[in-house]
Amino acid sequence: MVRFYSPRLPEEKVLRDPVHSYIHIKSQVIYDLINAKEFQRLRRIKQLGPASYVFPGATHTRFEHNLGVYELTRRICETFDRKYPSQRPGDGLWDPNNDLLAECAALLHDLGHGPYSHTFEHIFGTNHEKIGQQIMLDPHTEINAALREVGPNFPEQVASVIAKTYPNPQVVKMISSQADADRMDYLLRDAYFTGVSYGAFDLYRLLRIIRPYADGICFENRGMHAVEDYVVSRYQMYQQVYFHPASRGMEVVLHHLLTRAKYVFQHNSLPVSPQLGAFLQDNWTLDDYLMLDDGVMETNFLTWTENSDPILADLAKRYLYRKPLASIQIDDSTKNLLPKMRNLIKQAGFDPDYYTAINSAFDQPYDAYKPTGKNANSQIELHQDDDSLVELSQLSPLVKALNGTFQGDKRFFFPKMMLHESDEPELFDPLYQEFQKYIKNGRLHYLRQPKHK
Repeated sequence: MVRFYSPRLPEEKVLRDPVHSYIHIKSQVIYDLINAKEFQRLRRIKQLGPASYVFPGATHTRFEHNLGVYELTRRICETFDRKYPSQRPGDGLWDPNNDLLAECAALLHDLGHGPYSHTFEHIFGTNHEKIGQQIMLDPHTEINAALREVGPNFPEQVASVIAKTYPNPQVVKMISSQADADRMDYLLRDAYFTGVSYGAFDLYRLLRIIRPYADGICFENRGMHAVEDYVVSRYQMYQQVYFHPASRGMEVVLHHLLTRAKYVFQHNSLPVSPQLGAFLQDNWTLDDYLMLDDGVMETNFLTWTENSDPILADLAKRYLYRKPLASIQIDDSTKNLLPKMRNLIKQAGFDPDYYTAINSAFDQPYDAYKPTGKNANSQIELHQDDDSLVELSQLSPLVKALNGTFQGDKRFFFPKMMLHESDEPELFDPLYQEFQKYIKNGRLHYLRQPKHK
């Protein structure tokens, strides 16, 4: 086993953090990576994108999330070093030589995220994990230079953890599994900044009962209730924050805005920054990508509010000034009504290609814990006294009850003015009356937006 080594800082650096209290930086390479310009870029990319239009406090960034994942990984490594150090090759315990590799991979796991993350990826065909690996491997980046100080092949080793090809599954699953440092941090961090209480769980207890085994990471059976707490908190965050209809409505507006911008750019002329222009014409480089952040994007959006293309200008205003699309739940029994509703929306003067959408919570970049079934994810396992491993839902009636439940919905989004209401029925246009008929009599369920923004 190659030992990855970086000099310790003469004096430990400590960063204040509202979620973990303190983030401890002890190694020179961690300090250098944080100060690299490619990592500092993450300060300018919000963690939850348009969710801040619904939860005003959710303006936290990828920067502090990556720091948080690093800190949790550092603590887990310390626990493994103390309680489960490997005694002989193949014993399934933790090799402390992997500490630095795990910490660097944790710090850089979201390095490749761009503005609006998953929405941007859908439009322009990017992949944040692959771009993150590219940043690590490109000899011209400060990230690569910092990693090479550890060893000439260290950038490749860190990138392989992100790619999930590193041969030690313990290192990979510490950062990417169903109960990893990444999820632990973003659940707590997103709950804190959105202001909700149901995303909290007993992190201290989880870090006491987590342990390695030959094929990954598991938890001691005596701490099962802490793991249950984590799974339930995760379920609630998906339902109440990540799947929020208004937030998804803003995602739809953003998606249509970028789609329209690409169309206008390619068919007419559109004032854009050079870096964004490279994406709109499908001819971008890594340098272009690294120059994009939320501020650059929104500056372009502000310019587009005065554009001569009415759809582009309107969508830019809707996004910048918080005008989400309304939505209704749909299912297999009601989706046959959508063509008629799209036609009514077109009659009202809206291009249905840009003012309607079908959005499924199952397509969101978050997942629920499903240990079995067609879309099962990797299992959360509990370590028994006889050294056997048992999947969590086999021992927890609570988690078993959640497994297989309907954990999302499919929604049809449309302009809110189609819900036109008037206290004077004679002023209520027949077009809107007919649209209301489909909502009220077509078994489509319209959820009014919550009172809070």
